[in-house]
Amino acid sequence: MLTTIATVISWVIGGAIALLGTLDLAKPQAAAAGFGLPNGSAAGESATSQAWMYTRAVRDIASGLFIFVLLANGEKHVLGWVMLAACLIPLGDAIVVHRNNGPSTSVYGVHGGSGVLMLATSFALLAA
Repeated sequence: MLTTIATVISWVIGGAIALLGTLDLAKPQAAAAGFGLPNGSAAGESATSQAWMYTRAVRDIASGLFIFVLLANGEKHVLGWVMLAACLIPLGDAIVVHRNNGPSTSVYGVHGGSGVLMLATSFALLAA
């Protein structure tokens, strides 16, 4: 039962990560603002943050696809290890957002919550 729940959550995590990456490709200014980074929209700001958001978007799309590949192959134990390692991504993102005075909801809710969910899911998959 726990493995089934962890598998469903893994599909949701993979889909959410890939979807967020796709949205960031479409709207890099909004993604940059959510990170507390200058987004190139105000006078004197460069568009450099937008370039970093494109990079992040591609990373997120690929990360979601990695999860799908492991799920499609039934590699739940390997997925557990990959998900455990991948917990560093939302942790790192939370630190970046916090250090750049980004929204607390993004630091704790989006990135912190994602990291905790991924951690719990990885433990459930590894326990299977």
